[in-house]
Amino acid sequence: MCGHVVGAGFDVVAFDIDPGALRRAAAAGVKPADSARECARDADALITMLPAPPQVQDVLLGSDGVIAAMPSGSVLLEMSTSSTAVGRLLVEAAARRDVAVLDAPVAGQSVGAQAGTLAIYVGGEPEAFERVQPLLAAMGDPDRIFHMGQHGSGYTVKLLLNLLWFIHSVASAEVLSVGVLAGVELERLHAALVSSPANSNFLQRDLRPVLEAGDYDEAFPMRLVTKDLGLAIDLAREVGLPVELSALVEQIHRRARARYGDQAGEISPVRLYEELAGIELRIGPAS
Repeated sequence: MCGHVVGAGFDVVAFDIDPGALRRAAAAGVKPADSARECARDADALITMLPAPPQVQDVLLGSDGVIAAMPSGSVLLEMSTSSTAVGRLLVEAAARRDVAVLDAPVAGQSVGAQAGTLAIYVGGEPEAFERVQPLLAAMGDPDRIFHMGQHGSGYTVKLLLNLLWFIHSVASAEVLSVGVLAGVELERLHAALVSSPANSNFLQRDLRPVLEAGDYDEAFPMRLVTKDLGLAIDLAREVGLPVELSALVEQIHRRARARYGDQAGEISPVRLYEELAGIELRIGPAS
């Protein structure tokens, strides 16, 4: 994502606690910094992409918090998958420095980040959204950059789309495993479902690496999957709605994490059903 912003003609200063990540950013044309605060001091816009709400709060509001170093009139583009509660704290702190805040999490997996085709879901003031359009367009697909409304709405949409995707993952694993055990050839079953009213993007596209190569997508590990699902369940609790199916799907993913480890791929729940059924869900590559 840094590389795409550089490629769009922006001067970018970047920091990461992982020296390897910082070296890769430098190779893409980014000026390395010694700290996050150094990135913020003279920036018109600061972009953060962090693992979870605790890191967002620590980096931006902690003892060496970055918001305190941002210039008046700048924009914070917070692109993590985080919580609306932490988002509210950011908005309050930024307002005291005349800094605009946008929550702008992304979807599209690592391939979308590499290709510059991410979908981006933005919450915050329309004026700030318009100001950062060139940055968003550098990292994402211009046709899939959505202003969702007030502060926190970007975070909300990202949590909900992740939740629905993980529900599709479990549902697809169950359906395909039952069908194969019942004697239907997997490739025919998959093709029939893709051509049916029950089709989904997950079934048609995202599941194919598992079906074709046993690739459960380690680019997004289970430790982050369960974090996102936990945040989605917390959101449902905050609005006071019972979500029995979502809670069960969260627990299935936590079981997969316990079974295969923190770094296991995000589609690892499929492995649970493969083990239960005593099969591997594999077909030939798409023609």
